Amino acid sequence: MKLSEIKDTLDAEVLSGHDRMDINIVGGGGADLMEDVLSAVAKGAVLLTGLTTEQVLRTAMIAGVAAIIIVRGKKPDPKMIEAAVSSGIPILRTKYSLFVACGRLYMDGLRGLDGSW
Repeated sequence: MKLSEIKDTLDAEVLSGHDRMDINIVGGGGADLMEDVLSAVAKGAVLLTGLTTEQVLRTAMIAGVAAIIIVRGKKPDPKMIEAAVSSGIPILRTKYSLFVACGRLYMDGLRGLDGSW
């Protein structure tokens, strides 16, 4: 699934990575514990989270996450956006809760990579 399709499904706002909407997303998962992200197979996936700090971006970089979706309309820390621009990881924001956003993506055919998220 293309990131642009995820954007449309979640009525999301692109905060960084406007030029990366054509990347292919291989799966997805939702987590607020970054330990869970590191323990899951996340390479090429989209991470949905309610966290808005630089730690999320650093964890995503280590795990190989392709994009981050911030849920509940939260506004990320400006340092997180700056780091996302530097790292090339797109960040989007949706008004939907974590549960609803994951459900909408699942209904559109996006699956978890190994079932652990």
